[in-house]
Amino acid sequence: MDLLTCETEAQRLTVTKKVASAFQEGARIHDQESTFPFAHIEALKKIGYPSLALPRTFGGLEITLLEMMKHQETIARFDGATALSIGWHVGQIFQWRATAQWKKPEYRLICEQIQNKQILLNSAATEKATGSPARGGKPTTTATKSGEEWVIQGRKTFTSMAPALDYALVTATIAGENEVGQFLVPMNARGVTIDETWNMVGMRATSSHDLVLDHVRLPLEALMERIEPGMKKAAGWLLHIPACYLGISQAAYDEAIRFAKQYSPNTLDGTISTLPHVQQKIGEMAMLLMQSRTILHSVARQWDESSDLEREEMKRELAMAKVTVINNGLSVVDIAMRIVGAHSLHMDHDLQRYYRDMRAGLHNPPSEDMTIAMLAKEALRDE
Repeated sequence: MDLLTCETEAQRLTVTKKVASAFQEGARIHDQESTFPFAHIEALKKIGYPSLALPRTFGGLEITLLEMMKHQETIARFDGATALSIGWHVGQIFQWRATAQWKKPEYRLICEQIQNKQILLNSAATEKATGSPARGGKPTTTATKSGEEWVIQGRKTFTSMAPALDYALVTATIAGENEVGQFLVPMNARGVTIDETWNMVGMRATSSHDLVLDHVRLPLEALMERIEPGMKKAAGWLLHIPACYLGISQAAYDEAIRFAKQYSPNTLDGTISTLPHVQQKIGEMAMLLMQSRTILHSVARQWDESSDLEREEMKRELAMAKVTVINNGLSVVDIAMRIVGAHSLHMDHDLQRYYRDMRAGLHNPPSEDMTIAMLAKEALRDE
């Protein structure tokens, strides 16, 4: 059974969990070797996961943001890197649907390829010189019009899922204009290469390498849209990020519970799960997870139930949800490691990977400092 033939959300989540549960061993290996989990992505393609958020016009299910969060969390419980990677693709498609961009001819062609061939795409917007696009820096990557073509020149960092992408949505400053364009770049186009620079402590298997564009020639219709630098509008689809890290923190909790129920040192008549201080830590983790899930799901549900105008007023809620889930998740992993003890630091133990992967969440958008600054400015704003 694939996702597109399921009749209910519960059935779809069951299918996703069944497929993702096989990722756990591969997650360990790909993290250790810093390799991309192609087999995991192919397994998700087989159940139609890349099509899940497509409009029904193209055979998709138009799933809600809340359901998308649940799927992403489910995958991340078994492999955070796979969840974060595929989340960028599904999130982009969700955004196209939410903004009705799919109605444009250039977007419709891509939607058809996603449905028929399960192709994958991701944005390539970050650059070393500008940092996160959310901070408003103008790309140093350039797009120059040459006759009936665009010539793209530049380098992008943090291109997650780079080895598996069919297309990259590249932001570039349009030469001669004070504007930034987003260009659809086929990964097999001449002049497009991947520089394997990804050597991070966390999320090692996302293969978020540099994308190098050396005089890449594209047709004029490759310009998908003109955009303003910086994240100006509320973007519900970015909740796929905290959903991923919620799944990782849930995995850490699961491992701590498993260990507490099984570990029985010879100083005890029973397992450490009977010790009050261990029970205290388990209760703390459970409460943090409940807080995170309640906040994330309620904000996603609010987005689903809101009008376009109301969604534009949700920047605070979206940012708060991400920051809360990340900080709670960091605490959950820390507590879990305290329960398991020094064994959790062994490089073959899943908890040390969860710890490293959770740290990466601090640097995904939106950042904590920008979120707090936004909330402070609104609180101090004159009425």
